[in-house]
Amino acid sequence: MSESVPRKSSMRWIPLVIVAALGALLFAGVMLSRNPNREALPSPLIGKPAPAFRLPVLHEPGRLVTDKDLRGAPYLLNVWGSWCPACRDEHPVLTRFAESKRLRVIGFNWKDEHADAMRWLEQFGNPYFMVLTDYEGKAAIDWGIYGAPETFLVDAGGTIRWKYVGPLTDQVIENELLPKLAQLDRGAPL
Repeated sequence: MSESVPRKSSMRWIPLVIVAALGALLFAGVMLSRNPNREALPSPLIGKPAPAFRLPVLHEPGRLVTDKDLRGAPYLLNVWGSWCPACRDEHPVLTRFAESKRLRVIGFNWKDEHADAMRWLEQFGNPYFMVLTDYEGKAAIDWGIYGAPETFLVDAGGTIRWKYVGPLTDQVIENELLPKLAQLDRGAPL
C-alpha cells in the first residue's frame, strides 16, 4: 500500500510535463515561422560541387554548355519558366541586379517550350548572360530543384555557396546575396 502513494504523486506531474513540451514545440514553431524562406528545404548541395550537366543554350539550340564551361568566375544560376507567375514578379529585381554586372547571371529555363521561353524573354527582357534549357527537367533533379524560381550562387571553382527558393527581392539581394559575394571576394570561408 505504501507503493501506491509515491506512484500517485508522480502521476500528477505527467500532465504538466506534456503541457510544457507542447509549449516548447509551439515556441519553436513561432520562431521558425519568422524566417521568410521557411518553406525552403535546406539544400544538401551547399559547399559541394555543382552537379555535372550538359545543356543546350536557349538562343543557340545546337550549342551545349557543361558545368565545367562555366567555371573560372562565379555565377548566379536562376531557375525560371515562362509558366511561372513568381518569375515574372522576380524579373525586374533580377534585371537590375544583372545590369550591375556584379557577376554573370545564368538563366536555367526549366520545363518550358522553346517558343514560350523566347517569347517571354522578348516581352520582359533578357537579363541573362546565357540561358540554359532543361526541357525535361532531368538536370534539375540533380540540382535539387523543386520549383521556380530558385537561385544558386556558384563560386569560380564550381562549388555551390548559396541557394534561395522563391522570387528574389531587393532585400534578399542586399541582406543575403551581396554578403555572400563579399565573402567570396575576400576569399573568406562561406
